[in-house]
Amino acid sequence: MSLPSGLLGAMALRLGLLLALLGCTTAPDAALEEAWEGHPRAPTPSHETEATRREVWEKNLRRIQQHNWEETQGQHTFRLAMNHYGDLTDEEFNQLLNGFTLLRQEKPAPLFQASAALKTPVEVDWRAKGYVTPVKNQGHCGSCWAFSATGALEGLVFNRTGKLTVLSEQNLIDCSRKLGNNGCHGGYMTRAFQYVHDNGGLNSEHVYPYTATDTSSCRYDPQDRAANCSAIWLVAQGSEAALEQAVATVGPVSVAVDASSFQFRFYKSGIFSSVLCSQRVNHGMLAVGYGTSQERGRSVSYWILKNSWSEAWGERGYIRLLKGADNQCGVANQASFPVL
Repeated sequence: MSLPSGLLGAMALRLGLLLALLGCTTAPDAALEEAWEGHPRAPTPSHETEATRREVWEKNLRRIQQHNWEETQGQHTFRLAMNHYGDLTDEEFNQLLNGFTLLRQEKPAPLFQASAALKTPVEVDWRAKGYVTPVKNQGHCGSCWAFSATGALEGLVFNRTGKLTVLSEQNLIDCSRKLGNNGCHGGYMTRAFQYVHDNGGLNSEHVYPYTATDTSSCRYDPQDRAANCSAIWLVAQGSEAALEQAVATVGPVSVAVDASSFQFRFYKSGIFSSVLCSQRVNHGMLAVGYGTSQERGRSVSYWILKNSWSEAWGERGYIRLLKGADNQCGVANQASFPVL
């Protein structure tokens, strides 16, 4: 008796996934040669062969295909796609890209708490209001904290001046070490805001361009003060209600999430929700709004988060993260914003 082709395909996907999880070495799939050649991969380390990277990429591809097959069966609310991180292992990816560091807050800061008297709009999207610069790419540098911070500062500058200025992450990387940030090896958004406050300004990207390295000395130019802040506010920890009110009334807000899962790395579209997402945040992002969508006959709320992994990731550089469901991925655990 012959099996249906759909069932055979599903069995092949499951077998491929099992082999990947077991770490089995398999011969390269000749049918994937063209796709592999077109993959924008990182340089192969000297101690590795290209075949090693190819094997990692194929394992990741099989896991993506398995997830998307499960999505067609109603098991997920979002889809995955291969992207420029496809030839990295889970461990390499998290070491290189997820650079949010959880530091003890030493200085007292104003706390933004939810107010029962405040009525927020049903939907908010600061991109439509001109507050948000184009999606950026942090490269192979754990500087997400700097991108999250500049995003909040860019919104603040636009709110005050009506001018959208692309700000310098490299300025923060090179110059905020004395406040506890560690360049490509992690940092904290509030320490970035504190640097801008103490320094009396931050340069624009045009004057102080991004290099995705942390080996340069500080080159801040006081003649190009493109942003400033007078204080830093913290959003009540773990409160999505407070985060909603902050996003609705302040503008884009810096947040941190757990971005360590395979599913988050290869997110492509839909509303992200995963049991693999913990409350241990490790990646800085920017909350630029929130909304609702009809999914399979029911209304689902989501956060709109801007990432710094280029427009090739997610929905043109953004993710819609499930909102109002037990603080998905810890999105409300470390939210903050600067004020003038």
